[in-house]
Amino acid sequence: MTATDARGTTDRTDQTSPWPALVALCIGFFMILVDTTIVTVATPAIIEDLQAGVNEVVWVTSAYLLAYAVPVLITGRLGDRYGPKNLYLVGLVVFTVASLACGLTSTIEGLIVARVAQGLGASMMTPQTMSVITRIFPIERRGSAMALWGATAGVATLVGPIAGGVLVDTLGWEWIFFVNVPVGVVAFALAWRLVPRLETNDHRFDWLGVALSGAGMFLLVFGIQEGEQYDWSTIVGPITVWSLIVAGLVVLALFVLWQARNRDEPLVPLSLFADRNFSVSNLAITTVSFAFTAMGFPLMLWAQLVRGYSPTQAGLLLAPMAITSILAAPVAGRLTDRVHPRVLTLGGFAGLGVALLVLQAVLTPDTPLWQLVAAFALMGVGSSFLWGPLATTANRNLPPQRAGAGSGVYNATRQVGAVLGSAAIAVLIDARLAANGLTFSPSEGSAGGGTLPAQVAEPFTEAMAQSLLLLPAVLLLGLLAVVFFERPRHFAARPGTEETPAA
Repeated sequence: MTATDARGTTDRTDQTSPWPALVALCIGFFMILVDTTIVTVATPAIIEDLQAGVNEVVWVTSAYLLAYAVPVLITGRLGDRYGPKNLYLVGLVVFTVASLACGLTSTIEGLIVARVAQGLGASMMTPQTMSVITRIFPIERRGSAMALWGATAGVATLVGPIAGGVLVDTLGWEWIFFVNVPVGVVAFALAWRLVPRLETNDHRFDWLGVALSGAGMFLLVFGIQEGEQYDWSTIVGPITVWSLIVAGLVVLALFVLWQARNRDEPLVPLSLFADRNFSVSNLAITTVSFAFTAMGFPLMLWAQLVRGYSPTQAGLLLAPMAITSILAAPVAGRLTDRVHPRVLTLGGFAGLGVALLVLQAVLTPDTPLWQLVAAFALMGVGSSFLWGPLATTANRNLPPQRAGAGSGVYNATRQVGAVLGSAAIAVLIDARLAANGLTFSPSEGSAGGGTLPAQVAEPFTEAMAQSLLLLPAVLLLGLLAVVFFERPRHFAARPGTEETPAA
């Protein structure tokens, strides 16, 4: 039985523990987030097997992220209307079937199309996880629950390349997608059994907003990612790279204007941003997602083509990051309900930014392994104090009836950061390779552990290191944003103290 209590904190009136439902949701959530990063370690293998270029393979990720980011704004509302459990299960089926199609394809174009379908499935699932958390956990326990959700996002982002490396080496790149099929079946069974059915609300749907946001994002990302391929000039006829980018920005501006003027139910209720913590969290998570999505491409190319690592060995380079993230996540979860979010996230951004600067500085063809391990371990600690605390702080002040809209917007901005990260790093890698007098062909993308010639390895490494400088620059924006966090309402007090109101 479900209802909303006097404080508006939860839909549950029985004494059933909400934790099993959260664990069931996190399994599916983990799977779709792993697929955001798992392709990076398989990039050389896909380039070689499908005879594709770096930019085409980056589209395998960008297409997924675009199809994930745009619909997620409305799938949160669909969950409110038809039930978050129903939308989650439908999305899980779409994602699992699309994963099978990804593994069966034999062309780069077919893989990109199947990844679009995967992204659509993921967009149905993600908002429902945050919405269910907001509705079944009381406020005083929501921070710990959201910390587990955030830790799932962080660990999935880190584990993806490791799991991908093992699968590429042992079974082939197709299995980074085939593995989703049994996991999807298990996730469906658990969610069917453990996730409660919650009350629904009628919503009108802003289809014009969907069209404007989708068109704007596509034009912007296509223009950025393909710019280097067309020399930042003419694509065809009167259409130029810059005209696409400008058109994308104009359409997105029209989208924001429409959201402000829509008196029914806008796709993005701008009133959500009246809550300072929601606004700050959205900006901050965009920069974090940008950095983590972009980071994998230059690192995996360097590890496999310069150091000659196998996909498994390349993925294991990130093991220190995954391990320290897992170890630090429970600590971050406990602190999230008690420590001001500004303190936690400033530390997270500082640790992550310093780690990336160190990694960029030490990256050479023969960098000692211990230096890489130290940098990645610091990244893991820093990320633990970002994923969970940012998700918790974004939603803590929102009432349950805005859960679907809030989680949809938050996840959309997170995915927008990932889309822009993958597009921007592709452009920068191409530009830095060209500046160092290099080109990249499918024959150089050997997945068999072959290394580049010595005379090429040095400038190639320099190009990869230079591209990494983009990431701490973007993270600086996130660090500056979280300075403006205020103490959340309903903030848990330390034992023996009075609860402190929002500052």
